[in-house]
Amino acid sequence: MQAEAICRAAVEALEEIKAQDIVVMDVRNMSSLFDYMIVASAESTRQTRALVGNLQEKVKAQGGKIIGVEGETAGEWVLVDLGDVVVHVMQPAIRSYYNLEQLWGGEATRTKSVQHAHGGQ
Repeated sequence: MQAEAICRAAVEALEEIKAQDIVVMDVRNMSSLFDYMIVASAESTRQTRALVGNLQEKVKAQGGKIIGVEGETAGEWVLVDLGDVVVHVMQPAIRSYYNLEQLWGGEATRTKSVQHAHGGQ
């Protein structure tokens, strides 16, 4: 499964469970470990877990692999490693504190569609 297809599947899965402020960042020029980073917010531990569960289900259903999941027990910040795509699902206070978008390049593309993040490609 290509990175762009993984991104699309991930964003769709996050949107289905009403993730907020979904950001897709192309980090190919900053990291050789993965191509895209997705950051999304969840209002509660319960929603964080639901988002991560739906994300895993959708990616697997489309032929993608889940390399690892970290932080699911606490549920405030869950990282899902999809290989070429890394997804962070965070509660707003944690997201604001760590400010991953700033750390990974300053300007992030806030989007509800991966097509918009990739210039409609």
